[in-house]
Amino acid sequence: MEIMRAQSQAVPPKISAPRSLGIFAAIVLGAAAIGAMAVVFFFDPAKNNFYPVCQFHKLTGLNCPGCGATRALFALLHGRFLQALHDNALFVFSLAAFAIWSAPFVWKKLRHQPASLNLPPKFLWTFLGVAIVFAVLRNLPAFAFLSP
Repeated sequence: MEIMRAQSQAVPPKISAPRSLGIFAAIVLGAAAIGAMAVVFFFDPAKNNFYPVCQFHKLTGLNCPGCGATRALFALLHGRFLQALHDNALFVFSLAAFAIWSAPFVWKKLRHQPASLNLPPKFLWTFLGVAIVFAVLRNLPAFAFLSP
């Protein structure tokens, strides 16, 4: 009786996307973001009705954490920081936090160094908690200044 031995398998080569694909994706995403910001810049969300309507607000009459974010972006693009804070302070501070968090990644990528965008679960859970507290507070009469 012959004992069958498993032949050692060679480790398959690591498959990675070509660098040109990453550059292409960055260009497409960048162009899409610039295009979206151009639409918001030229068309005031308060005066144009082609923007999506918040279904939570439509159904309940309450403001969700995202209500007013498009108007806040419009205000930011026009240099009206205080108006943006009034429309959606969470959105404004989230943009600032994202810019600070992603700056080292961009810096490393520009210098052709390895980099990754990792968000620890603690951060995501904390952000979810802050968003829920923000949503509750902005619907209370004492915190009406947080509502758009």
